[in-house]
Amino acid sequence: MIKRPQPDEYSAYAARYVDLVGNDPILEILEHQQHSTYDYFLKMSPQQASYAYAEGKWTIKQVLGHMADTERVFAYRALAFSREAIELPGFDQDVYMEKATFNGRSLVDLADEFKIVRESTIFLFKSFTDEQSTQKGIASGNPVSVRALAYMIAGHEMHHIKILKERYL
Repeated sequence: MIKRPQPDEYSAYAARYVDLVGNDPILEILEHQQHSTYDYFLKMSPQQASYAYAEGKWTIKQVLGHMADTERVFAYRALAFSREAIELPGFDQDVYMEKATFNGRSLVDLADEFKIVRESTIFLFKSFTDEQSTQKGIASGNPVSVRALAYMIAGHEMHHIKILKERYL
């Protein structure tokens, strides 16, 4: 079972995500989100999926694509740190978005991709031993543990779903 990370296992910036996550076991949270988020996006119309609430803001499709991209990056960090204490670079979400093609894809396709990425993430975190879950590396110049990354994945998703509900729909 992956235990909640201690505050010294993630950056102050990442606390905004970790703090959103409740006290249920993290794998149960990730599994619940996999289905609830998938269903949430599938209920949207194509017009809603292409909506951005202001000039220069991402569309709903772009938000979902960003969620999948970020989860992949965080999961890779967890894999790498579970094997060796290394330093990995940060990633600039805006640079990633400039090269992404999310708006040219269907929302169903993006939701399916997100669901499969999450399935892979769940299997990855289930594979870690207790010792591996506490291993740390450096990402974006900050120390972070494997288990903190699980919480960051869940909290990052919660953060974006909240924004979608408040500003988009």
